[in-house]
This record gives sequence, C-alpha cells and structure tokens, in this order.
Amino acid sequence: MSYLEYSVNSVPSGFRKILFLNWPLILLLFSVAGVGFLMLYSVAGGSFSVWAEPQAKRFAMGLMIMLLAAMIPIWFWRNISFVAYGLSLTLLLGVEFFGTVGMGAQRWIDLGFMRLQPSELTKITSVMLLAAYYDWLPAKRVSNPIWILFPLLIILIPTFLVLRQPDLGTALLLMVGGGGMLFLAGVHWAYFAGVTAIGASTIFTVFKSRGTEWQLLADYQYRRIDTFLDPSSDPLGAGYHITQSKIALGSGGWTGRGFMQGTQSRLNFLPEKHTDFIFTTLAEEFGFVGAFSLLSLYVLIIVFCVASAIATRDRFSSLVTLGIALTFFLYFAVNMSMVMGLAPVVGVPLPMVSYGGSAMLVLMAAFGIVQSAHVHRPR
Repeated sequence: MSYLEYSVNSVPSGFRKILFLNWPLILLLFSVAGVGFLMLYSVAGGSFSVWAEPQAKRFAMGLMIMLLAAMIPIWFWRNISFVAYGLSLTLLLGVEFFGTVGMGAQRWIDLGFMRLQPSELTKITSVMLLAAYYDWLPAKRVSNPIWILFPLLIILIPTFLVLRQPDLGTALLLMVGGGGMLFLAGVHWAYFAGVTAIGASTIFTVFKSRGTEWQLLADYQYRRIDTFLDPSSDPLGAGYHITQSKIALGSGGWTGRGFMQGTQSRLNFLPEKHTDFIFTTLAEEFGFVGAFSLLSLYVLIIVFCVASAIATRDRFSSLVTLGIALTFFLYFAVNMSMVMGLAPVVGVPLPMVSYGGSAMLVLMAAFGIVQSAHVHRPR
C-alpha cells in the first residue's frame, strides 16, 4: 500500500467523501457564478446589494445543498426518484390554484422568503425518474412500444401543466430533455426519425394553412413568427427586445466596451438585462473574448460531467449524470440562441449567471446528485 493510499484510507468516511468530490467541476461552478456576480454588479450600476448580493447568498445556499446531496449515497436518489417526481407534479398542480402571477404568467409559488418555480424542479426530477426507469428496465425491452408509454407519460404530463402557465420555453426544454434521455437510454433511432418527420410536417402544414379557411394558428401568432424571422419588421413593438439585444452584441466587438461601459444596458435600452438578456450585457462589455470565455466554462462543465458518467459502471449514475448535463446544456444553448436571434424569445435563464433563485438552487442540487454519483461510484 502506497503512502497516498494509506493516507486516504485512514481518513474517516465523511472526509474521504470530500476528497473524492469532483473538485474541478466545483471550481468551474464557482467560476461561472463569479461571472454572474460581476455582471449583476455591473447592470445594477455598481451596486452589489441590488442583485449580486441576493444571488451570492443563493449560491452559498446552493453550494451547501450540493455538498449535502453529494454525501448521500446515489442509491438513495434512485430510490426516491418517483417520490421526487410526484412532489414536483404536485407543486405544478399547486401553481394552478395558488400560483403567483408575474409578467403575464402564473409560474411561481410564494414561499415567503423566495418564489419557487416548480417547473425548474421538474426538469431534474423527470431526469431522475427516467434514469431510474431505464436502470430497472432490461435492455431488450428498451425499444418495445409498450415500455415506451410510461416514459412518454413522464415527459408529457409536466409538459402539459407547464404549457398551461403558460411557459413555452420550459415546456420545450422538458420535451427535448426527456427525448434526450430516451436516446441516451438506447431507444431505437426510428422513433426519433418518426417524431422529426411529424414535427417537420406539422410546421409545413401550419405555414401552408395561413390565409386559408382551415388556418391552424391565429393571426397574432403568425405575426409573432414573422417578427422572429424578421425583427426589423416591428422594431418598436414585438421585435424591440431582440433588436436591442443584437445591437448590444454587435457593439461589443472583439474585446468589448469595458466593464460597466455598455451603453445598451447602462441607458436601459436592453430589456431584462439582469435575467434573460444578461449574456448580451456580458458580450457588450467584454466582447467576443468574454462571451467565448463563458461558453468555454460551460463546455468544460459538460465535459467533466460526461467524463464522470463514462467512468462509472452504474447505469443509473451514468444516465442521471448525462441527463443533468444535457439539461444544463439546453439552458445555456437556448438562452444564447435566443438573445442572438437564432431562436424565439421564450424566457430561459442563463444558468448560474441570470438573476433568479429557483434555477440556481435546482441546478446546484442537480450537480449535488452528479457529485453523489461521482463520489459513490464503484472504485
């Protein structure tokens, strides 16, 4: 036995778990959160107390949740996945009756000290339940049509409830994230080809029906599509947000205007500058270099999650880690695409950077499960 092996094995179990944490992943999360604090300080005009301080407190709370979750054996998370999913569905139903309305949507439950958005929790609990299901299901039944019905219900029930809020962005993330879990579990590619063909046919039919007697969408919904395809057609109305976002992105250039020197955010031309559109503030102040650096941090987080999933021999651990990595990817991919005009504006936050409590705490708890899988993997 080497000195290092002796030293590690002589440490009490709890301390050994701390040593086995995926520390590079933790440092990356700290780095991304630090970028968020810096940008929230900037968009508040140099005030730490407005947005950066509450966000820092939430991150500290999330860090404690992550470490606590990491210390709990991964089999515990597998065993409670159905209960956790059921709880998140109950909270989604609670939004229907007791939800708080904000910005024209009913998405939150007021807990007094914070407003909880149950749809954020459902993104993770659905991944947990799908991972537990495919861990239990024999490989020969994965692509059997009968055994695909239950996973579809896991995905479609919360998607329907979220659409009623309405929250199209989260509903799309639930569907894509759930579909990704089916793909990772080994469901045959023919199912995905069929869904893609149906989706393409539906889009074609929607556009083809415009102006006919059997028009499928209302006129205002077609106008929204027109605005997404060409924001300049209504620059002061529906296209205002994305037009100002593109101006901010372009004005940053390679190295940016400088910290707290962004004109679009400082003069309040940029909408939702501390939440959905905070990436454009970063790009305006730090340019392509700053935006690419943040993207690189996100990619490294995905890489470490995938490497951890590959290293484990437990199917649930591997699937839940990959599913959480996929959910995290969808967060920043959709947000960045949205503010660059590559996707419709659907209200998806930039993970660990945008101001908000529910997304921050849920993601930190999810990374706690990733850490649990890493710490308790067979060695």
